[in-house]
Amino acid sequence: MQKRSGLRRPKKKRSHPGDVSVRALFLVGFMGAGKSSVGRALGERLGWTFVDLDERIERREGRTVAELFRTSGEQKFRRAERAALRELLKELQTGSAMIVALGGGAFVQKENAAGIKSIGVPTVFLDAPVAELWGRCQQQRSSKQVDRPLLIDAQGFQGLYDARRPGYLKASLRMETSGKDAAAVAAEVARAFDLDRRKGV
Repeated sequence: MQKRSGLRRPKKKRSHPGDVSVRALFLVGFMGAGKSSVGRALGERLGWTFVDLDERIERREGRTVAELFRTSGEQKFRRAERAALRELLKELQTGSAMIVALGGGAFVQKENAAGIKSIGVPTVFLDAPVAELWGRCQQQRSSKQVDRPLLIDAQGFQGLYDARRPGYLKASLRMETSGKDAAAVAAEVARAFDLDRRKGV
């Protein structure tokens, strides 16, 4: 049986690895996939601005994501998320070189995915086995690094991942992060899109 590659090549009519026009990337995927850590590493590697959409939402709203979920509910949070993303998409249209990490549920919202697609910015789905994602989230929770409002139990975690995965698979590229640190994944993303030659651009 042929071994599956960790990379899934983009479909036609999308920005593709080696495309000299690539000046921004969106990192998508489930909680624990490493979107923020890989995004920071990739931003540092390329000299590009790194934006964590959840952090931007928190600054706009004056509350953490967890607090928004608890006090206002997911629907209010999704509205705030859409507003922050629209603002960011306008910035990207000015040609800013940027790496953006989306929250776990952002890309599976149709309006958000359509907005990203409309400006032609490629998306990378960072993936790993669910058991590994769960383990990472548990470790982060025990060390109080991240407060994840949708992290309840293993069964619910699996169900949410299964529900969201078809949306993630619509990304331009899928990359396995299992057993890799952020710097290694960032290097793979840079190679896939031939971005190292565009450092600081």
